[in-house]
Amino acid sequence: MDFEALQALPKVELHNHLDGGLRPQTVIELAAEAGYGGLPTTDVNTLRNWFDQGDSGSLEAYLQSFEHTIAVMQTAAAIERVAFEAIEDLAADGVIYAEIRFAPSLNTRGGLRREDVIQAALLGLQRGSEATGVVVGLIIDAMRNATDSLAVARAATRFIGQGVVGFDLAGPEKGFAADDHLPACRLAQEYGLGLTIHAGEADGPSSIHRAVARCGAVRIGHGIRITDDFVVKDGKASELGGVASLVRDRQLPLEVCPHSNLHTLGISAAEHPVGVLRRSGFNVTLNTDNRLMSGVSLTDEFAFVVQHHGFTREDLRSVTLAGLNAAFVDNDVRRRLIDVIVAGYAN
Repeated sequence: MDFEALQALPKVELHNHLDGGLRPQTVIELAAEAGYGGLPTTDVNTLRNWFDQGDSGSLEAYLQSFEHTIAVMQTAAAIERVAFEAIEDLAADGVIYAEIRFAPSLNTRGGLRREDVIQAALLGLQRGSEATGVVVGLIIDAMRNATDSLAVARAATRFIGQGVVGFDLAGPEKGFAADDHLPACRLAQEYGLGLTIHAGEADGPSSIHRAVARCGAVRIGHGIRITDDFVVKDGKASELGGVASLVRDRQLPLEVCPHSNLHTLGISAAEHPVGVLRRSGFNVTLNTDNRLMSGVSLTDEFAFVVQHHGFTREDLRSVTLAGLNAAFVDNDVRRRLIDVIVAGYAN
Protein backbone atom coordinates (compact mmCIF):
# COMPACT_ATOMS: atom_id res chain seq x y z
CA MET A 1 0.00 0.00 0.00
CA ASP A 2 1.43 3.37 -1.00
CA PHE A 3 1.10 6.52 1.09
CA GLU A 4 -1.75 7.98 -0.98
CA ALA A 5 -3.76 4.77 -0.60
CA LEU A 6 -3.17 4.80 3.14
CA GLN A 7 -4.13 8.45 3.40
CA ALA A 8 -7.43 7.77 1.65
CA LEU A 9 -8.49 5.21 4.25
CA PRO A 10 -10.99 6.40 6.90
CA LYS A 11 -9.33 6.79 10.29
CA VAL A 12 -10.16 7.17 13.97
CA GLU A 13 -7.97 9.24 16.29
CA LEU A 14 -8.44 8.72 20.05
CA HIS A 15 -5.22 10.19 21.45
CA ASN A 16 -4.36 13.63 20.09
CA HIS A 17 -3.11 16.53 22.23
CA LEU A 18 -4.37 19.93 21.12
CA ASP A 19 -1.22 21.74 22.27
CA GLY A 20 0.93 19.11 20.57
CA GLY A 21 -0.47 19.60 17.08
CA LEU A 22 -0.15 23.26 16.14
CA ARG A 23 0.96 24.34 12.69
CA PRO A 24 4.41 25.96 12.95
CA GLN A 25 3.16 29.00 11.03
CA THR A 26 0.33 29.37 13.52
CA VAL A 27 2.79 29.24 16.44
CA ILE A 28 4.75 32.10 14.87
CA GLU A 29 1.65 34.20 14.18
CA LEU A 30 0.14 33.64 17.63
CA ALA A 31 3.47 34.47 19.28
CA ALA A 32 3.55 37.78 17.38
CA GLU A 33 -0.03 38.58 18.39
CA ALA A 34 0.69 37.80 22.04
CA GLY A 35 4.05 39.56 22.11
CA TYR A 36 5.71 36.30 23.10
CA GLY A 37 9.42 36.47 22.36
CA GLY A 38 10.48 33.07 23.60
CA LEU A 39 10.40 31.13 20.32
CA PRO A 40 13.77 29.70 19.31
CA THR A 41 13.21 30.99 15.73
CA THR A 42 10.55 32.66 13.62
CA ASP A 43 11.51 30.83 10.44
CA VAL A 44 8.72 28.34 9.81
CA ASN A 45 10.84 25.47 8.52
CA THR A 46 13.50 25.89 11.18
CA LEU A 47 10.80 26.02 13.85
CA ARG A 48 9.20 22.86 12.47
CA ASN A 49 12.54 21.10 12.75
CA TRP A 50 13.14 22.48 16.24
CA PHE A 51 9.83 21.09 17.47
CA ASP A 52 10.72 17.64 16.17
CA GLN A 53 11.48 15.69 19.35
CA GLY A 54 12.78 12.58 17.61
CA ASP A 55 15.98 12.68 19.66
CA SER A 56 14.43 13.63 23.00
CA GLY A 57 14.98 10.17 24.49
CA SER A 58 12.63 10.62 27.46
CA LEU A 59 9.09 11.70 28.20
CA GLU A 60 10.32 14.50 30.45
CA ALA A 61 12.55 15.99 27.72
CA TYR A 62 9.83 15.53 25.10
CA LEU A 63 7.34 17.49 27.21
CA GLN A 64 9.63 20.52 27.55
CA SER A 65 8.84 21.63 23.99
CA PHE A 66 5.22 22.24 24.99
CA GLU A 67 6.24 25.39 26.82
CA HIS A 68 6.13 27.35 23.56
CA THR A 69 2.82 26.02 22.24
CA ILE A 70 1.15 26.55 25.61
CA ALA A 71 2.61 30.07 25.81
CA VAL A 72 0.83 31.13 22.60
CA MET A 73 -2.50 29.53 23.62
CA GLN A 74 -3.46 31.92 26.41
CA THR A 75 -6.40 33.71 24.78
CA ALA A 76 -9.79 32.40 23.77
CA ALA A 77 -9.20 33.42 20.15
CA ALA A 78 -5.88 31.58 19.97
CA ILE A 79 -7.31 28.41 21.51
CA GLU A 80 -10.31 28.47 19.17
CA ARG A 81 -8.04 28.91 16.15
CA VAL A 82 -5.76 26.04 17.15
CA ALA A 83 -8.75 23.75 17.71
CA PHE A 84 -10.31 24.63 14.36
CA GLU A 85 -7.05 24.08 12.48
CA ALA A 86 -6.50 20.74 14.21
CA ILE A 87 -9.74 19.40 12.78
CA GLU A 88 -8.93 20.79 9.33
CA ASP A 89 -5.59 18.97 9.40
CA LEU A 90 -7.06 15.70 10.66
CA ALA A 91 -9.78 15.79 8.01
CA ALA A 92 -7.14 16.23 5.30
CA ASP A 93 -5.51 13.05 6.62
CA GLY A 94 -8.68 10.94 6.34
CA VAL A 95 -9.78 11.12 9.96
CA ILE A 96 -13.55 10.78 10.33
CA TYR A 97 -13.71 10.68 14.13
CA ALA A 98 -11.35 12.43 16.54
CA GLU A 99 -11.06 12.88 20.26
CA ILE A 100 -8.87 15.87 21.08
CA ARG A 101 -7.45 16.35 24.56
CA PHE A 102 -5.70 19.08 26.49
CA ALA A 103 -5.17 20.40 30.03
CA PRO A 104 -7.12 23.69 30.41
CA SER A 105 -5.29 24.65 33.60
CA LEU A 106 -2.20 25.28 31.48
CA ASN A 107 -4.06 27.92 29.45
CA THR A 108 -5.08 30.17 32.35
CA ARG A 109 -1.88 32.23 32.66
CA GLY A 110 -3.46 35.16 30.83
CA GLY A 111 -6.48 35.33 33.12
CA LEU A 112 -8.88 32.90 31.47
CA ARG A 113 -10.84 30.57 33.72
CA ARG A 114 -10.74 26.85 32.99
CA GLU A 115 -14.32 27.10 31.78
CA ASP A 116 -13.36 29.89 29.36
CA VAL A 117 -10.55 27.75 28.00
CA ILE A 118 -12.80 24.72 27.50
CA GLN A 119 -15.49 26.83 25.84
CA ALA A 120 -12.99 28.31 23.39
CA ALA A 121 -11.69 24.87 22.44
CA LEU A 122 -15.21 23.57 21.95
CA LEU A 123 -16.07 26.49 19.67
CA GLY A 124 -13.06 25.78 17.50
CA LEU A 125 -13.75 22.06 17.38
CA GLN A 126 -17.39 22.68 16.49
CA ARG A 127 -16.43 25.02 13.66
CA GLY A 128 -13.94 22.47 12.43
CA SER A 129 -16.52 19.73 12.56
CA GLU A 130 -19.07 21.80 10.66
CA ALA A 131 -16.52 22.68 8.01
CA THR A 132 -15.16 19.17 7.46
CA GLY A 133 -17.75 16.66 8.68
CA VAL A 134 -15.30 15.14 11.17
CA VAL A 135 -17.11 14.01 14.33
CA VAL A 136 -15.25 15.41 17.34
CA GLY A 137 -15.18 14.95 21.10
CA LEU A 138 -13.08 16.78 23.69
CA ILE A 139 -11.22 15.04 26.52
CA ILE A 140 -10.17 17.20 29.46
CA ASP A 141 -6.77 16.47 30.99
CA ALA A 142 -5.61 17.05 34.52
CA MET A 143 -1.87 17.01 35.06
CA ARG A 144 -0.46 14.23 37.24
CA ASN A 145 2.16 16.59 38.68
CA ALA A 146 -0.42 19.22 39.73
CA THR A 147 -2.85 19.35 42.62
CA ASP A 148 -5.96 20.73 40.92
CA SER A 149 -7.34 17.57 39.29
CA LEU A 150 -10.64 17.69 41.19
CA ALA A 151 -11.25 21.27 40.07
CA VAL A 152 -10.40 20.27 36.49
CA ALA A 153 -12.87 17.39 36.64
CA ARG A 154 -15.57 19.70 37.97
CA ALA A 155 -14.96 22.11 35.11
CA ALA A 156 -15.18 19.25 32.62
CA THR A 157 -18.55 18.09 33.96
CA ARG A 158 -20.06 21.51 33.20
CA PHE A 159 -19.70 20.81 29.47
CA ILE A 160 -21.22 17.36 29.30
CA GLY A 161 -23.61 17.32 26.35
CA GLN A 162 -21.73 20.24 24.77
CA GLY A 163 -18.79 18.29 23.39
CA VAL A 164 -16.75 17.19 26.40
CA VAL A 165 -16.76 13.39 26.38
CA GLY A 166 -13.91 12.26 28.61
CA PHE A 167 -11.40 12.89 31.39
CA ASP A 168 -7.71 11.99 31.45
CA LEU A 169 -4.58 12.21 33.58
CA ALA A 170 -1.54 13.35 31.60
CA GLY A 171 1.96 14.65 32.17
CA PRO A 172 4.98 13.02 33.86
CA GLU A 173 4.14 9.45 34.84
CA LYS A 174 7.01 8.35 37.07
CA GLY A 175 6.57 9.56 40.64
CA PHE A 176 3.01 10.75 40.09
CA ALA A 177 0.60 7.88 40.70
CA ALA A 178 -2.79 7.94 39.01
CA ASP A 179 -4.62 7.11 42.22
CA ASP A 180 -3.31 10.29 43.82
CA HIS A 181 -6.12 11.79 41.72
CA LEU A 182 -8.77 9.26 42.64
CA PRO A 183 -11.41 11.85 43.71
CA ALA A 184 -11.19 13.51 40.29
CA CYS A 185 -11.48 10.19 38.48
CA ARG A 186 -14.49 9.19 40.54
CA LEU A 187 -16.23 12.50 39.93
CA ALA A 188 -15.70 12.20 36.17
CA GLN A 189 -17.12 8.67 36.18
CA GLU A 190 -20.05 9.69 38.38
CA TYR A 191 -21.06 12.26 35.76
CA GLY A 192 -20.68 9.79 32.91
CA LEU A 193 -17.45 10.98 31.34
CA GLY A 194 -15.26 8.37 29.69
CA LEU A 195 -12.08 7.78 31.68
CA THR A 196 -8.80 7.26 29.87
CA ILE A 197 -5.49 7.57 31.72
CA HIS A 198 -1.92 7.87 30.46
CA ALA A 199 -0.18 4.80 31.85
CA GLY A 200 2.47 2.35 30.76
CA GLU A 201 4.21 4.98 28.66
CA ALA A 202 7.25 5.82 30.81
CA ASP A 203 6.42 3.50 33.70
CA GLY A 204 5.62 -0.19 33.94
CA PRO A 205 2.69 -2.53 34.65
CA SER A 206 2.09 -1.22 38.17
CA SER A 207 1.17 2.16 36.67
CA ILE A 208 -1.32 0.49 34.35
CA HIS A 209 -2.76 -1.50 37.26
CA ARG A 210 -3.30 1.67 39.30
CA ALA A 211 -5.04 3.34 36.38
CA VAL A 212 -7.36 0.42 35.73
CA ALA A 213 -7.95 -1.36 39.04
CA ARG A 214 -7.86 1.66 41.34
CA CYS A 215 -9.05 4.54 39.19
CA GLY A 216 -11.37 2.64 36.85
CA ALA A 217 -9.89 3.67 33.51
CA VAL A 218 -11.67 2.06 30.57
CA ARG A 219 -8.88 2.97 28.11
CA ILE A 220 -5.13 3.24 28.54
CA GLY A 221 -3.14 6.05 26.98
CA HIS A 222 -0.12 4.34 25.39
CA GLY A 223 0.13 1.24 27.61
CA ILE A 224 3.08 -0.23 25.73
CA ARG A 225 5.07 -0.98 28.89
CA ILE A 226 2.60 -3.82 29.41
CA THR A 227 5.35 -5.75 27.63
CA ASP A 228 7.23 -5.75 30.95
CA ASP A 229 4.59 -8.18 32.21
CA PHE A 230 5.06 -10.96 29.65
CA VAL A 231 7.70 -12.86 27.72
CA VAL A 232 7.84 -12.76 23.92
CA LYS A 233 8.15 -16.13 22.22
CA ASP A 234 7.88 -16.62 18.47
CA GLY A 235 6.69 -13.04 18.06
CA LYS A 236 3.82 -13.32 20.54
CA ALA A 237 3.21 -12.71 24.23
CA SER A 238 3.76 -15.70 26.49
CA GLU A 239 3.76 -16.26 30.25
CA LEU A 240 1.51 -13.28 30.90
CA GLY A 241 1.59 -11.71 34.33
CA GLY A 242 -1.49 -10.55 36.19
CA VAL A 243 -1.67 -7.06 34.73
CA ALA A 244 -1.10 -8.20 31.15
CA SER A 245 -3.77 -10.87 31.57
CA LEU A 246 -6.18 -8.29 32.96
CA VAL A 247 -5.62 -5.89 30.07
CA ARG A 248 -5.90 -8.58 27.39
CA ASP A 249 -8.79 -10.52 28.92
CA ARG A 250 -10.86 -7.36 29.43
CA GLN A 251 -9.85 -6.14 25.97
CA LEU A 252 -8.98 -2.75 27.44
CA PRO A 253 -8.19 -0.47 24.50
CA LEU A 254 -4.57 0.63 24.25
CA GLU A 255 -4.15 4.06 22.65
CA VAL A 256 -0.85 3.23 20.95
CA CYS A 257 1.11 6.15 19.46
CA PRO A 258 4.13 4.57 17.73
CA HIS A 259 6.27 7.55 16.72
CA SER A 260 5.78 9.30 20.05
CA ASN A 261 6.92 6.13 21.82
CA LEU A 262 10.03 5.94 19.64
CA HIS A 263 10.89 9.49 20.64
CA THR A 264 10.17 9.31 24.38
CA LEU A 265 11.64 5.85 24.95
CA GLY A 266 14.52 5.98 22.49
CA ILE A 267 13.65 2.64 20.92
CA SER A 268 13.99 1.56 17.28
CA ALA A 269 11.13 0.93 14.87
CA ALA A 270 11.69 -2.83 15.11
CA GLU A 271 11.68 -2.71 18.91
CA HIS A 272 8.28 -1.06 19.15
CA PRO A 273 5.81 -3.61 20.58
CA VAL A 274 2.78 -2.66 18.47
CA GLY A 275 3.16 -5.77 16.30
CA VAL A 276 3.60 -8.12 19.25
CA LEU A 277 0.59 -6.60 21.01
CA ARG A 278 -1.58 -6.93 17.91
CA ARG A 279 -0.54 -10.53 17.23
CA SER A 280 -1.04 -11.43 20.89
CA GLY A 281 -4.67 -10.35 21.00
CA PHE A 282 -4.38 -7.05 22.85
CA ASN A 283 -6.91 -4.38 21.86
CA VAL A 284 -4.67 -2.03 19.87
CA THR A 285 -5.73 1.32 18.44
CA LEU A 286 -3.44 3.64 16.42
CA ASN A 287 -3.01 7.32 17.24
CA THR A 288 -0.58 10.22 16.80
CA ASP A 289 -0.28 11.76 20.30
CA ASN A 290 1.48 14.99 19.25
CA ARG A 291 1.57 15.67 15.54
CA LEU A 292 3.93 18.64 15.84
CA MET A 293 6.44 17.24 18.34
CA SER A 294 6.60 13.87 16.60
CA GLY A 295 6.33 15.27 13.08
CA VAL A 296 3.66 12.73 12.29
CA SER A 297 0.21 12.18 10.83
CA LEU A 298 -2.07 9.21 11.36
CA THR A 299 -1.24 8.13 7.80
CA ASP A 300 2.42 8.09 8.89
CA GLU A 301 1.47 5.82 11.77
CA PHE A 302 -0.35 3.53 9.37
CA ALA A 303 2.69 3.44 7.09
CA PHE A 304 4.92 2.69 10.09
CA VAL A 305 3.01 -0.41 11.18
CA VAL A 306 2.73 -1.63 7.59
CA GLN A 307 6.43 -1.21 6.89
CA HIS A 308 7.92 -2.30 10.20
CA HIS A 309 5.34 -4.66 11.70
CA GLY A 310 3.65 -6.30 8.75
CA PHE A 311 0.17 -4.85 9.23
CA THR A 312 -2.16 -5.66 6.37
CA ARG A 313 -5.12 -3.70 5.07
CA GLU A 314 -7.32 -5.98 7.21
CA ASP A 315 -5.21 -5.18 10.28
CA LEU A 316 -5.68 -1.46 9.64
CA ARG A 317 -9.41 -1.95 9.23
CA SER A 318 -9.53 -3.91 12.47
CA VAL A 319 -7.63 -1.38 14.57
CA THR A 320 -9.69 1.46 13.09
CA LEU A 321 -12.92 -0.29 14.05
CA ALA A 322 -11.40 -1.02 17.47
CA GLY A 323 -10.79 2.68 17.90
CA LEU A 324 -14.36 3.54 17.01
CA ASN A 325 -15.73 0.85 19.30
CA ALA A 326 -13.65 2.32 22.14
CA ALA A 327 -14.68 5.91 21.37
CA PHE A 328 -16.61 8.01 23.86
CA VAL A 329 -19.49 8.56 21.45
CA ASP A 330 -23.16 7.65 21.35
CA ASN A 331 -24.20 4.45 19.65
CA ASP A 332 -26.12 6.05 16.78
CA VAL A 333 -23.04 7.98 15.67
CA ARG A 334 -20.86 4.92 16.18
CA ARG A 335 -23.07 2.77 13.93
CA ARG A 336 -23.08 5.42 11.22
CA LEU A 337 -19.30 5.76 11.28
CA ILE A 338 -18.80 1.99 11.29
CA ASP A 339 -20.63 1.94 7.95
CA VAL A 340 -18.27 4.64 6.67
CA ILE A 341 -15.21 2.61 7.72
CA VAL A 342 -16.52 -0.64 6.25
CA ALA A 343 -17.29 1.10 2.94
CA GLY A 344 -13.92 2.85 2.93
CA TYR A 345 -11.98 -0.38 3.32
CA ALA A 346 -14.12 -2.20 0.76
CA ASN A 347 -13.03 0.11 -2.06
